Amino acid sequence: MKFKLPKSVYNWISIVGATIALIAFFMIIFLFSISFFLDRGGTYLGLVIYIILPSFLVIGLILIPIGMLRERSRKKDLKDSSKRLPYIDLNDVRHRNAFFIFLVGTSIFLLLSAIGSYEAFEYSESTEFCGQVCHTVMNPEFTAYKNSPHAKVRCVDCHVGSGADWFVRSKLSGLYQVYAVAVNNYPRPIPTPIANLRPAQETCEQCHWPQKFYPRKLLVHKHYLADEENTEWQIHMAMKVAAQTSAEGLSEGIHWHINPEVKIEYVSSDETNQEIAWVRYTNERTKLSVTYIDEENPIDEEALSTSKIRTMDCIDCHNRPSHIYQSPAFFIDEAMAAGRIPSSLPGIKSIAVELCDEEYSTIDEAMKTIDSTITKYYDENYPELVETSSPLIEEAIIGFQNEFSKNIFPEMKVRWDAYPNNIGHVEFQGCFRCHTDTHTSTSNRIISKDCNLCHSIYAQGSPATLQTASFYESLEFEHPVDIDEVWKDSFCTDCHTGLAP
Repeated sequence: MKFKLPKSVYNWISIVGATIALIAFFMIIFLFSISFFLDRGGTYLGLVIYIILPSFLVIGLILIPIGMLRERSRKKDLKDSSKRLPYIDLNDVRHRNAFFIFLVGTSIFLLLSAIGSYEAFEYSESTEFCGQVCHTVMNPEFTAYKNSPHAKVRCVDCHVGSGADWFVRSKLSGLYQVYAVAVNNYPRPIPTPIANLRPAQETCEQCHWPQKFYPRKLLVHKHYLADEENTEWQIHMAMKVAAQTSAEGLSEGIHWHINPEVKIEYVSSDETNQEIAWVRYTNERTKLSVTYIDEENPIDEEALSTSKIRTMDCIDCHNRPSHIYQSPAFFIDEAMAAGRIPSSLPGIKSIAVELCDEEYSTIDEAMKTIDSTITKYYDENYPELVETSSPLIEEAIIGFQNEFSKNIFPEMKVRWDAYPNNIGHVEFQGCFRCHTDTHTSTSNRIISKDCNLCHSIYAQGSPATLQTASFYESLEFEHPVDIDEVWKDSFCTDCHTGLAP
């Protein structure tokens, strides 16, 4: 028995459409099998399986009825000219075959579409999709993310969160991002989307809720001065994240700012929230409200009335929770403390910091310059060391290259000073955006600059002359390099740009 279909099927448009659809369908099955059963495939396989090939499948299927309608119109094969719409006659073997093919095909297509749509959704929500599909553009963010405290948290859990409205908003935003990448029309570095951030209560506080007690945290930092000996300088401090005892909760300490009984609002005079001119504190329990204005950067009533008042939340301090680009002074110190860069090599801190201050067009250029410059430095200044400790120099080069590639990305012009980090106050104002001693109220209250509000120093100095404090007491900060008491009247950022030790 000869298999018959309507004559309108036999046209080049429908045949091409059917061919495209069949090829796309079998390619999806083939690649899915490789991915699922053999666990093979790179970053882009999911993009091909769940987005690109299904698009061709749909296009092919659409071409089939388009060709049929065009063919019917061309041949005018309607017997009754009054019948303008297609009709189905199941008594006609050709119509019956076409009908059952359409019914079975549509059922299979809808089933596969449901599975494919879910898989496409899952893939578009994956960390792999966010960080690796647009490799050059997202490489800095993805690299920093992998080395961050949130490396096991999916990108979308913070950048999108739950709820259909934010999901749709993120996908619409993503369409423009795809276009910008396709036409190579995107800024370098990529700006932080401060204006479009979802409230921290809906993202961060799903894990880090304020009612959870955060105890004080002991930090031990090892720093190395940029001298020939790479002089080690330690500082041991307790970060006053919360109150001294658990019973007091968030009644004091750094996280007092997110105490549910406290509301802190502010107005910034710049887009990056680095210049805060106006602050209002409200005690939600007693309804006490105090307003502070920066005397050195005052804001008038007219400007205040048109400014956006932002309520302080986690992101105002933890503004780089996952995409952290450390300054050379810190990432080199950490590598030396961990032994990845030998601290016994004379002058290694100094030469490494200098290399970070250079401008490079590509990461390959940076790696080659690091290798040649450090090699030349020791050849010219320490030839005897090259003869006796050549492997140590090679270890320092490799260690420094690895740390450099985690924090500095020349192609995207990303480095430590591209994005302000508001935790602390060394390279960026951070805490000192408000705690300046110049934010005053009408009742002469100030937002204090006192360092002991946030931390207490228990020990500091070189290992040989380490000063220690008695129990429950603290030391006054001592600058590693003698600058008298200049540090008391100035900000760290006046000298520290990320390159100073």
